[in-house]
Amino acid sequence: MSAAWPTYLGLPLAELRRRAAEAIAGLASCVACPRNCRVNRLEGKTAVCKTGRYARVASCFPHFGEEDCLRGWNGSGTIFLSWCNLRCVFCQNFDISQQGMGAETGPERLAGMMLELQARGCHNINLVTPEHVVPQILEALPIAVEGGLRLPLVYNTGAYDGMESLRHLDGIVDIYMPDFKFWDRERSLKYLRARDYPEVARAAIKEMHRQVGDLVLDGAGLARRGLLVRHLVMPGGIAGTREIMRFLAEEVSRDTYVNVMDQYYPAGRVSREKFPEINRRISGAEYAEAIRAAREAGLHRLDRRRALLRPLAI
Repeated sequence: MSAAWPTYLGLPLAELRRRAAEAIAGLASCVACPRNCRVNRLEGKTAVCKTGRYARVASCFPHFGEEDCLRGWNGSGTIFLSWCNLRCVFCQNFDISQQGMGAETGPERLAGMMLELQARGCHNINLVTPEHVVPQILEALPIAVEGGLRLPLVYNTGAYDGMESLRHLDGIVDIYMPDFKFWDRERSLKYLRARDYPEVARAAIKEMHRQVGDLVLDGAGLARRGLLVRHLVMPGGIAGTREIMRFLAEEVSRDTYVNVMDQYYPAGRVSREKFPEINRRISGAEYAEAIRAAREAGLHRLDRRRALLRPLAI
């Protein structure tokens, strides 16, 4: 573990500013995520993520529905970033991720949100759906550090992350919290609108683990540094839970901390666009099978609590 904690405090402000400037300059031909759209976001042009020069924020509040090791007793300081580079047909935050609820937010205001959450006693800064706005987050961070930010950063992602963005975040993020949604390419295309999702997620999660290692908790049970993987169990086992658990155990670490989530319900486009195979909640037997798959793969750090994804306040 780094001697400085949070990790970004081990970097000079000049380095934080250098990375931010490099990432922002890259928006002129954007490859911040695997979509590689190459539009000029500095001029406000948009493509898949529908986000131009500045990030859009839907809400900012202490979140008490996250994993115990994140929410603690004062909540996880959650910033829900609007829009997304995936198009999950079942998204439970559809109005945020695909309708863009929220307001455009410059770096000073984004830094101010981080400081406000710290002042409210939150245990960390939890950046939700950050994949497409890594440059904007990096731009806000030095401002927040100058203002006294001292909380660990949680990168709460769908795992459709660009390697260039992850390179910029090395030595900055303390806790990576990726979803691993689907194992199969065709199902990823059908349900996420991203055929290459499985290989991107595998590479991203391995890189995240390289940077921060297995999840470390402090004496109070709070996450201090490391990787925490979420996996949402889908009806009929279509997510490929067994393959995902085997990958985590064999290619990442048997000590990977995994939250196997049972909270799936039909949302987003599921009912309207007729996806009958996922137009229901999962059964107890399906969830038990997912837990069994994780254990049989050799994973032993399983969090079986639900993670509440809906933002509660604005």
